[in-house]
Amino acid sequence: MSTDLFQQPPTEHPFAPFVRILGKGRTGSRSLSRDEARTAFAMVLRGDAQPLQVGAFLMLLRVKEETGEELAGFVDACREQMSPPPTGLAADLDWSSYAGKKHQHPWYILAIKLLAQAGYRILIHGCDGHTSGRLYTEQALNALDLPVATGWEVAALQLETQGFSYLPLRAFCPELHQLVQLRPLLGLRSPVNTLTRMLNPLRAPCSIQSIFHPSYAALHQQADMLLGQPRALVFKGDSGEVEIKPSADTRLYYLADAQAFELTLPRRLTERVTAVETPAVEPLRALWQGSRHDAYALEAVLGTTAAALVLLEPTLDLTAAREQAATLWRQRAPTLLGNGAN
Repeated sequence: MSTDLFQQPPTEHPFAPFVRILGKGRTGSRSLSRDEARTAFAMVLRGDAQPLQVGAFLMLLRVKEETGEELAGFVDACREQMSPPPTGLAADLDWSSYAGKKHQHPWYILAIKLLAQAGYRILIHGCDGHTSGRLYTEQALNALDLPVATGWEVAALQLETQGFSYLPLRAFCPELHQLVQLRPLLGLRSPVNTLTRMLNPLRAPCSIQSIFHPSYAALHQQADMLLGQPRALVFKGDSGEVEIKPSADTRLYYLADAQAFELTLPRRLTERVTAVETPAVEPLRALWQGSRHDAYALEAVLGTTAAALVLLEPTLDLTAAREQAATLWRQRAPTLLGNGAN
């Protein structure tokens, strides 16, 4: 490193203790407490930590693997930093969408449509552009002329008139959005990619999240418990999005009133499913309008809807939720998808 680019500070930087806690070696390092995590991440979001420190901090956490307390503290800091929603704005379900689709079309969008049709208010949040070759929710919704908000006021109107709204992370927490975009620079996912799924900016009573690795389910549940989330569902969805894979058994990790339990959604298809060459939205329009017959697609929509219904309606079991999802599908208005008719 050139001495022209780096000058040793005269005193220790205020953020240095947090790097030291995580990186003091096998016997000297430890995890952060929730309060330490909140303080440290608030400094990161405010720009009070140097870029070099932020990179070290995130990668030390990545190697160590974050704890539920750390994630809860990070979410605390983000909620304090993000732009507040209008007073009284509420949603029934918080739907995080940060992964993008790679192997299949984004069928989960039709599940969101069915849930909104049933009268549930759904806030979707996410960001795009951090991994090439994927179709992100914002792109897909825009292509279908479905509700994407530019800020809280627009999201409030869309929730009222259409039952759901996608609010990009950059619209309510741009500092966190910038951290998500570091993945191509760091070459790895960081705890930021996990904590974004738990933001629940409207504090909806129900939260649905997808994970890439089943081992993360317990971590999500620990953080949700600490954050006081009343009900939550976590599962390994297709490409990391909230979408059931009909060709695989899916373990559903539910949290209800601080009690964790698991359900298994059996596979509905036994044959091997080929990945699509390029994820697109036109197949969604065709399936919704009835001009496309695709067993995998329909099972993905109904399975995802059923899993969410068990979360939203605790009295339902998976069989009853599946029947309700099928009824919602039969009752849909096939002509009302995109083209300005939302």
